[in-house]
Amino acid sequence: MELNEEQVVISMPRIGDPAPAFLATTTQGEINYPSDYLGKWSILFSHPADFTPVCTSEFMTFATLEKKFEAVNCKLIGLSIDGLYSHIAWLRTIKEKIAYKNMKDVEVTFPLIDDITMKVAHKYGMIQPNEDSTKAVRAVFFVDPKGIIRAIIYYPLSLGRNFDELYRVVVALQTSDAFNVATPADWQPGDDVIVGPAGSCGTAKERMDDAAIDCQDWFFCTKKLSKETVMENVLKKD
Repeated sequence: MELNEEQVVISMPRIGDPAPAFLATTTQGEINYPSDYLGKWSILFSHPADFTPVCTSEFMTFATLEKKFEAVNCKLIGLSIDGLYSHIAWLRTIKEKIAYKNMKDVEVTFPLIDDITMKVAHKYGMIQPNEDSTKAVRAVFFVDPKGIIRAIIYYPLSLGRNFDELYRVVVALQTSDAFNVATPADWQPGDDVIVGPAGSCGTAKERMDDAAIDCQDWFFCTKKLSKETVMENVLKKD
């Protein structure tokens, strides 16, 4: 059966998939993604267009927080379907002219991908035709050190991202990997974490009797995990 224009399916990678590979020109030179970032976490994020206000506020915020993300072994890579010279002019304008929320003279030093052909945007499902057929939506892909997509967040063109949440996701994913736990709603480092459901009646009983684990019932058990312990495991070791 033929699909009409309104039925076209937009493909995109899913959580657990390898991050689609690409070579790209950026404001920091050529990159080979995700190969150049293996061994590190990375956030690949798209924005609709250069010289737009919401995107400007986002890039200033991400640039200001870049060292904080690097401290938890996470690199940032931006993308829009504008060309390299537009990117360079926009980033220069941000540094020389724009002030926002006590941020000014902000230099963006992470790569911004030239994707004027939309090749990368289409690989990652960043073009959502019902939102806009010529601009990327605000997509965020969290990719682990093995090049596997671990989380995906999408925002419409009008909604700026919450950067505290993006940082929380990176730390929470690393915490889950390091300690074999899950993180509950609104979790922050230092909050209790969730112990996975018991796989047998015997294990369930043991957990109910374990003083280090707080079980409300067999399926809902939490335990303490200090902020210091969490951050010791996620902070990059020099």
